[in-house]
Amino acid sequence: MFNIVQKRRWYFLLSATFILPGLAIMIFSTLSTGAPFRLSIDFLGGSIYELKFDQAGATEDGLRGVFASVGDDSVIIQQIGAADDYRWSVRAGFHDVSVTNDILERLARLAPVDRDSFRVETVSATIGQEVTRSALAAVAVGALVITGFIVIAFRQVPNAIRYGVCAIAAMIHDILVVMGVMSLFGLLLGWEIDALFLTAVLTVVGFSVQDSIVVFDRIRENIPKHLGEPYETIVNRSIWETIHRSLATQLNAFFIMIAILLFGGETVKQFIAILFIGLLSGTYSSIFTAVPLLVAWEKGELPFVGRGWHTAEEAVEHV
Repeated sequence: MFNIVQKRRWYFLLSATFILPGLAIMIFSTLSTGAPFRLSIDFLGGSIYELKFDQAGATEDGLRGVFASVGDDSVIIQQIGAADDYRWSVRAGFHDVSVTNDILERLARLAPVDRDSFRVETVSATIGQEVTRSALAAVAVGALVITGFIVIAFRQVPNAIRYGVCAIAAMIHDILVVMGVMSLFGLLLGWEIDALFLTAVLTVVGFSVQDSIVVFDRIRENIPKHLGEPYETIVNRSIWETIHRSLATQLNAFFIMIAILLFGGETVKQFIAILFIGLLSGTYSSIFTAVPLLVAWEKGELPFVGRGWHTAEEAVEHV
């Protein structure tokens, strides 16, 4: 049986090769744009105008001039679809919908506007701040609840809190991977963080912790069954006994997400792509981060923390 946890230092190094560049990208984005990510209207507040012209004539410079004439010279303009669709999305920083008619009149001077497909969405900056606070609170409370649950469920296992901490560490690993990818795509592709991104992150958190708990629970069951075996051997056996379940569950989800990415609409592709990357990271971290981290902790390989036990007999003595 291949010893998975024996190669744990390589897994930690592989994780670092993704997380550290992601952190560097977020720092670069912060220095260059003022934020680690491109934030959508859900967080910044403002108005989004979706426009469709009946014929050519509207250009990015022309649209920018229209919005500058009503008081916003820092709008974000993006052409949607093919060039001959004449569709544009404009995000403005103001919230005053009373200027909408004035904007439409000025836009009509560039090219005839299809008013049936015209749409404006306005979000207050206060709402954006509340969304941010709620998202951070959800992750923090979720981490505390998960740790508490694992400590209670694993109370008969020595150092039960270590299982909770390792599960949270794997969760943070996945969040950092997703954030790094989102920051990179924000710089390269103009992707913005919105409410759907938060939904994807919370979904990834749930899947990541669930996979870690499945393996941890099998370790808890195997400890009294294999007295005298090294802890690393018990953990390795537990991984192999549960890995097929984790992979089967995740592969089904991956196939569905790949199909949506290939054939789905543009509005959900960003959400699905982030979800796919997050679940891929979660599948990896539950096996190659959470469990190896637990073994490293138990064997005293982590700095500033104590040593655990090395055999199942030692564990039983502590129960």
